[in-house]
Amino acid sequence: MRLSQCHNFHDFRKLAKRRLPSPIFNYIDGAADDEVTYNRNTASFEDCDLLPNVLAGVENIDMSVTVMGQKLDMPFYCSPTALQRLFHHDGERAVAAAAEKFGTMFGVSSLGTVSLKEVRQKHKNPQVYQFYFHKDRGLNKAMMDSAKEAGVEVMMLTVDSITGGNRERDLRTGFSIPFRLTLGGMFQFAIKPMWGINYVTHEGFKLPQLDDHVDMSGGALSIGRYFTEMLDPSMTWDDVAEMVKLWDGQFCLKGLMSVEDAKKAVDIGCTGIILSNHGGRQLDGSRSPFDQLAEIVDAVGDKIDVIMDSGVQRGTHVIKALSLGAKAVGGGRFYLFPLAAAGQPGVERALGLMREEIRRGMQLMGCKSVAELSRKNLKFR
Repeated sequence: MRLSQCHNFHDFRKLAKRRLPSPIFNYIDGAADDEVTYNRNTASFEDCDLLPNVLAGVENIDMSVTVMGQKLDMPFYCSPTALQRLFHHDGERAVAAAAEKFGTMFGVSSLGTVSLKEVRQKHKNPQVYQFYFHKDRGLNKAMMDSAKEAGVEVMMLTVDSITGGNRERDLRTGFSIPFRLTLGGMFQFAIKPMWGINYVTHEGFKLPQLDDHVDMSGGALSIGRYFTEMLDPSMTWDDVAEMVKLWDGQFCLKGLMSVEDAKKAVDIGCTGIILSNHGGRQLDGSRSPFDQLAEIVDAVGDKIDVIMDSGVQRGTHVIKALSLGAKAVGGGRFYLFPLAAAGQPGVERALGLMREEIRRGMQLMGCKSVAELSRKNLKFR
C-alpha cells in the first residue's frame, strides 16, 4: 500500500503497522487494561445519527472557528502527543509544518522530541504546550516560563495522568524509554530493519522540554518511572488555580469528564477544557468524551470553550461533536499513524482528507458554517 492509496484512518493505520516495529506500533495503537474505553470512544459516535436539511445553498462552506482566542481555518487540530520522533525521524517538525499548511492548531508535549521553542519560531499557526504537574513545583514554574519565553499562546495541563495507565501491550513487548525489550520485542525490531537504520542515521533521540530538569542519560529514567516517580498525585484544584493565575493567559485543562470538574475549571479562571480520556490509555471503563459532551456544554458552554478528543476518525465525527456544542475537536492517533507511515506528507494527506470530509459533510447537512450546526441536526438512537 502506498500513501496515495490511503483514504481513511484505517488505511494509515495499516501502513504504519507495516513500517513500525511491533513494540512501537502497539505503543501508539494500544490502550489500558481490556481497551474497552478505547473502543467505546469511536463507537459512541455510532449511537448518534445526522439529520440533514437540503436545498440550503451550500456552494461555499466556512469551516473556521475561534477557540481559546485562536483562529483556526478548520475545526480539527493535532493534539499534543509524546515521543513523536520514535514514529518518524521528523516528529513534531512534520506535524507543525502540516498543521500550518492547513491553518490549524498543533501541540507540543512536555514529553515531545523537538523543542517547543524551535517549532514556535519556525511556524506561525496557533501552538499549545501540553505539560504535566510535577512534585517539583520549581519544575512546573520553569516549564511555564519556558513556554512564555518561546511565545506559546495556550498552556494545556493534562490532569488525567497523575499516574500511568496499565497498558498491557507495552508490558508484553517491554516497550519503554529507554528500551527494555523482551526477546519477542527484540525480534520485532530485527524484522523491521529500515526503522532502525532511520533511527541511528538521524539526530539522537531526546526530550528537550525535560533536558534541563531530568537526567535521561544512561537509561536512568523510563517513561513509566517518569509517571510514577515525578508526577504529583496530590495535585489539587488549589494547585492548578495558582498555575492559571501565574500564566495569566489562555489556559486549558485536558482530561476532564464530569460536569462538576468543568464547573471548577470555570471557577479557577480556565479559558478552555478538553473532554478526553487520553484515548482510552488511562482509566479503562470510563465514559467516552462524546457521551459526556452535551451535558457539559449545557452546564458551562456559555462560560468556557469546550473541546473534545478521543476516538475521532472521521469528518462526520467532528460534525457531530460541533453540533453538540464543541468549539473544536482534536485527534492524536489520527495523525500519528500518517506520521509513522510517511512523515509530513502523511500528516498533510490525513489533514486534507479530514478537511474534505468536514466540508462535504457540512454541504450534505445543509450547513454553510460551523455556527449553523446544532442539535437539530442530530438524532440519538
